[in-house]
Amino acid sequence: MIENLVLGLETVVKTARSLFTVVNDENDEATADLLTQRIQLHEKTAWMLRSLLE
Repeated sequence: MIENLVLGLETVVKTARSLFTVVNDENDEATADLLTQRIQLHEKTAWMLRSLLE
């Protein structure tokens, strides 16, 4: 179950990063900030969950 959570979090991060180019092209700073915060949160959570698997 933890592995599935990590995979889901990694998918969210990958998707959010792919949106960054669109957001930057539109000069949407608010959305870029939101994406940055979400990416940081999901990466941290995935890292913590991965540590449980070791």
